[in-house]
Order: sequence, then C-alpha cells, then structure tokens
Amino acid sequence: MRILYINNDGGGFADHIDVEPGTTVTDLFEQRLPDRKPQDYLIRVNRQPVSADQVLQEGDRISMTPTKIEGASAARCAILD
Repeated sequence: MRILYINNDGGGFADHIDVEPGTTVTDLFEQRLPDRKPQDYLIRVNRQPVSADQVLQEGDRISMTPTKIEGASAARCAILD
C-alpha cells in the first residue's frame, strides 16, 4: 500500500512509499530511522499525534520531526540571549 512519508530530519524530504499492509508507526520508524529513539521525535499521522501501535492505512501521511536538534546546547542558547 502507498503512503506519504515526510522526513523532517536533516534536510528533510517527502515521498510516496510502499509499505506492507499491517505496518505500524513503530515498524516504519524502525525501518526508516534505525538507531534513533522514537521519544526524540514528534510523529504524526494525517497531522494528528498517534500511538506507536497505530496501523498505517492506504493514503496516510506520516511525518517524523526531531524534537532534539544535534549540536544545540543550553549554554549556546544562553549566550545568544
């Protein structure tokens, strides 16, 4: 089945991809962002927050946006204030 995958990690991109029926949000995260932690991402399906075990449906739009930006630190932010 075909879904729209929006990866907002790094440069970011959006593309239609094919996934197996029964694929969950967790399954797709592990396939697309191996060695990353789901708790470090805001994951939405059709612009809504979802549970990790939600099964993706034909035509769904899933986005994965990091909540922690590599290289950013509290000390650097304090200097800029």
